[in-house]
Amino acid sequence: MNVESNNKKDRIFISYMLNVVGFFGLLSGLHRIYNGKIGTGLLWLCTFGVFGVGQFVDLFLISNMVEEHDQKLRLKAGLSPLGVPLNQTAVASQVYQPSGNQLMVKLLEAAESRGGTLTVTQGVKATGASFTEVEAILKEMLKSGYVKIDNDPINGAVTYHFHEI
Repeated sequence: MNVESNNKKDRIFISYMLNVVGFFGLLSGLHRIYNGKIGTGLLWLCTFGVFGVGQFVDLFLISNMVEEHDQKLRLKAGLSPLGVPLNQTAVASQVYQPSGNQLMVKLLEAAESRGGTLTVTQGVKATGASFTEVEAILKEMLKSGYVKIDNDPINGAVTYHFHEI
């Protein structure tokens, strides 16, 4: 956050400097172009800052211009106004996650590689499915009699024992 604050302060400072330079020469409007307002920036360049009036008014509008430009850059980068990534669900939905019978097979493979025992956390790690999904499948297998449930004597974790493996 501190870096972002410094970048904003730098951008505001540069914008004010470009505005002030515009009062003394033919470079009116560079502060607008710098902040992404190309059309009005070119208008300011051609009309000497709308004969100085627009250049003067912009002294009060620069901080809003900088904020608006930052918002546009964030949206372009896929971030919300607060800097949180947008479309996280789209990324998560592109990841392959087994479900139903596929999940059951993945859990059996994970249990087999661990000597016939499995915790929910180990199942989540092995399959990429959620804790709720893994636990539901393991409970379904418990009801069907394919696994037995116990607590690990060392750490107390709920452990599912696959007696056929």
